[in-house]
Amino acid sequence: MIDLRSDTVTRPTTAMRKAMSEAEVGDDVYGEDPTVIRLQTIAAETLGTEAALFLPSGTQSNLCALLSHCERGDEYIVGQTAHTYMYEGGGAAVFGSIQPQPLDFMPDGSLDLAMVAAAIKPDDPHYARTRLLCLENTQGGKVLPLSYLVQAREFADKHGLGLHLDGARIFNASVKLGVPVTNISRHFDSVSVCLSKGLCAPVGSVLCGTGEIIGKARRWRKMLGGGMRQAGVLAAAGILSITEQVRYLQKDHDNAQLLAKALGDFPGLEIDQNAVQTNMVFARVKTGSRQALMQKMKSEGVMVSGARDTLRLVTHFDFNAEQIAPVAAAFSRAFESLN
Repeated sequence: MIDLRSDTVTRPTTAMRKAMSEAEVGDDVYGEDPTVIRLQTIAAETLGTEAALFLPSGTQSNLCALLSHCERGDEYIVGQTAHTYMYEGGGAAVFGSIQPQPLDFMPDGSLDLAMVAAAIKPDDPHYARTRLLCLENTQGGKVLPLSYLVQAREFADKHGLGLHLDGARIFNASVKLGVPVTNISRHFDSVSVCLSKGLCAPVGSVLCGTGEIIGKARRWRKMLGGGMRQAGVLAAAGILSITEQVRYLQKDHDNAQLLAKALGDFPGLEIDQNAVQTNMVFARVKTGSRQALMQKMKSEGVMVSGARDTLRLVTHFDFNAEQIAPVAAAFSRAFESLN
């Protein structure tokens, strides 16, 4: 089965499995696991932040960030289809009584700062207090321009807002831009980085940020049940995610370009080749049912995800260029049988 649903399906590398089996461990809730400490140190140094915290998931990492930036009755401004708003169970509202104010993303994955300014609430007891702006990079596989990040930082400072980045795929963004990841992370008060997507770790994210934010997040992690004991077994894989696996992301990007070209001539699909910036290909199903096409593709040995009338195909470390032709052939058979 060729699995293109997400880069979360990657499996730990052989080197990761070896490192996990040999990891030196301690009790991380007591702050005594040396491998977790090393991962957090490497993450903070790599992203240029004061501190970092290892968490079991990206959802919990983002949630701890939101809870650390905001208090009950506060508000965060976020993209309408952002992961922190749409795909994390409403955690900020449920656990923190934090109100989301969603706005539509611009075509490049940014939020229009003029629209953000209009959404900031006045200092009035009728309204929630706007405290935080959340961005996402990459957003739907698209990379936010560096110039926009400068503007966003200046905007947040001007309006007294915190600035959080859901940087689950921040290393994809840095590879695409050809710049050190610090050129992105330095603009934010907190950044959530997923280790278990294209970077192949079996579990985990790191939240990087100011010492104050990370201190608060550590307490929230414990309250949310994210305090782990001998977590160095997992952190050992995360270290290799950051130090070894980033170099392979360009291959994923190249394969996404090749895949988009291979599928570009199918009359039943519409693909914007220019929109393929990192490791995601979006294909609009022009005729018939997306769900029926997905089911048929699965029977042909290819798994894809989708929403509304669009398929999402995500390349990753466990997918290689030799599998592109079989994927295209599966689409050909699927369309033939459905038409």
